[in-house]
Amino acid sequence: MNACAGAFPLSEPVPARVALLGSGTVGRAVWARLAGWKDGVLGHRLQLAYVANSRTAQAAPLASGVDLQQLLGDSPQSSRLERVEAALAGAGTRIVIDATASDAVADRHPHWLAQGLHVVTACKLGQGTSLARWRAIREAAAAGGAFYGDSATVGAGLPLLRTLRALQAGGDRIHAIAGGLSGSLAWLFHHYDGLRPFSGFVRQAQAAGYTEPDPREDLSGEDVRRKLLILARAAGVPLEAADVRVQSLVPESLAGVPRAALDAALPVLDAPLRARYAAAYKSGQVLCFIARLHADGRATVGLEALAADDPLAGGSSTDNRVAIWCDRYPHQPLVVQGPGAGAEVTAAALLDDALAIQAACAYDFTPKNSAIGSGRWNANPWA
Repeated sequence: MNACAGAFPLSEPVPARVALLGSGTVGRAVWARLAGWKDGVLGHRLQLAYVANSRTAQAAPLASGVDLQQLLGDSPQSSRLERVEAALAGAGTRIVIDATASDAVADRHPHWLAQGLHVVTACKLGQGTSLARWRAIREAAAAGGAFYGDSATVGAGLPLLRTLRALQAGGDRIHAIAGGLSGSLAWLFHHYDGLRPFSGFVRQAQAAGYTEPDPREDLSGEDVRRKLLILARAAGVPLEAADVRVQSLVPESLAGVPRAALDAALPVLDAPLRARYAAAYKSGQVLCFIARLHADGRATVGLEALAADDPLAGGSSTDNRVAIWCDRYPHQPLVVQGPGAGAEVTAAALLDDALAIQAACAYDFTPKNSAIGSGRWNANPWA
């Protein structure tokens, strides 16, 4: 790295102009982090030019002590996605930070990439849904010479995607991947003791912000399905969503309950989970919600009873713990572990990608990724 750095110009790099989409917990954490950097070195590398949520939008010079939601709440302007390009119009590096969970925003990613706008996202709906959309993102990034920063989509910024790509860049084939990919479900099964109602733990996780506003999105396994699809595709296995067999924890009687009545209906979870816990406990096992890309190409998501010394059974709180088997780690897998949920770590991952893009563009450093072809795909120029 020092040898490369010696070739870089010593002049101050040109800052990138940034549009921040989303004012939820992650969007607010990105805003706060940028505001804290405002007068420092990092603050001079990213210039926030535009902020928007699903209701409003406006040009956004950073101001310390100003709440993002309050700022957008006072804005009378439309938040049409078409305005993002106009807000970032002009020469230089332009980055869209997608801190939403919006399918409409994810659907816009290929268009922005094709126009030369770099996209950094925590949203799994771009790469974790249809294979057609995943391919459209790849092709658009290559066509527009743009980066797609996806570190925050799986593991809240843990080096999972970077590790998979680095292994393959070194000539390894990925044999299998398995692990807990949901911070909320990890928290639930780390704390669940089989004595107190499972529904009570769901309410605690919801109150702590570990689950989606509707916890059925976590309990159904759909969020984990998307993450497994992203990892599988990065590993060279182009699965469709229907190729992943998901065992949901949400019974049909709960799936159809209106959102307003959901809390009162949660106890329907208690008896089935108590039985699963008791069976595992008698065998000296622990319950973990595991996603697996098997060596034969099958993909599964669901609750498993694992031996206490299983490499996937460790961790604590909201930790993700993922094992990777490949040519160089065929028997004892490489394990990546760390917090897999939380607005702060997710915001940090988004801004890490944005800073890496700014540096790569400022120094005209174009990484090559053999799995991607000539597209400027990896946001991290050192990956």
